[in-house]
Amino acid sequence: MTKLFLLTIVCLPVFAFGQAVEPTESAPQDLSDKGGPPMLGIHWARGFEHASRAREANSRTNPDMTYHGGPILPDVFTKSIFWGKSWGTYKGDKITGMDSWYGGFGGSDYAKTSDEYTAYNGQVGPNTTYEGHVIDTSTSTSGNSTSTILTEVCKVIKNPDPSGYGYYAVYADTKRGNANYCAYHSAGTCNGTPMQFAYFFNLDGDAGCDPQDTSGLHSQGLAAIANVSGHELSEARTDPTNPGAWYDSSGEENGDKCAWTFGAPLVTFSNGSEWKIQGEWSNKAYNTGTGYPNSFGQRGCLSGK
Repeated sequence: MTKLFLLTIVCLPVFAFGQAVEPTESAPQDLSDKGGPPMLGIHWARGFEHASRAREANSRTNPDMTYHGGPILPDVFTKSIFWGKSWGTYKGDKITGMDSWYGGFGGSDYAKTSDEYTAYNGQVGPNTTYEGHVIDTSTSTSGNSTSTILTEVCKVIKNPDPSGYGYYAVYADTKRGNANYCAYHSAGTCNGTPMQFAYFFNLDGDAGCDPQDTSGLHSQGLAAIANVSGHELSEARTDPTNPGAWYDSSGEENGDKCAWTFGAPLVTFSNGSEWKIQGEWSNKAYNTGTGYPNSFGQRGCLSGK
């Protein structure tokens, strides 16, 4: 039986563990609203990587992630929230496609790219349980206000999974606009129960967040949110909340370190669905030379193919 872990959400207006670092002239800042939970694992659009990450790569320091004392998610119970007026009449492939994506993630070789990471509450496991989707046709908003997204999740998810390992992915029909990121994950509580959540823009026609899937299996918009979903769920499992679990000396999580790099044309999930999806960082792969290179040539990424 999964044990309940208790976490305290510290609302920090200046920094967030795991991805965003204290703002400097050259490092992206935590974009969340003051008083809300911090954005973690921000999936930057192409061209907005951390300058600190480049400095680390150029200085030849050890790129491995290290443990910072926080919990991981040994199990995950996932649910999708499709938020916005347009979802009420939507006829495309994104809702059914993401149902398939989450349904096939658990037990896949892609999920297993994160199973080496441990914490005081156990080890990241590859098995996830998908509990379906909910459609909320109220007007969606930009994800810049993390407290607004948390409020939306708590409105829709009245009773989060009591284990504390619930993960609720919010797919808005709001376009990215001038935001320099595609998605992020965070954590909070609903009715006293800790849980994780993530926010995703509508990425239809968005070149900055497009994995350029040429397989023809999915629409461009589905391919885009599927790719960033792999980034966010993998990071939520290995570094879900303050005080942080696994990230490197620049604050980069496993998804960040392999962002916009692909070790295989397509990755097959446990239900047979295929996706163009970024790899995830593995300390073990880097230290044994068995990974493929990230954008800085560090051979620690696993494709999960």
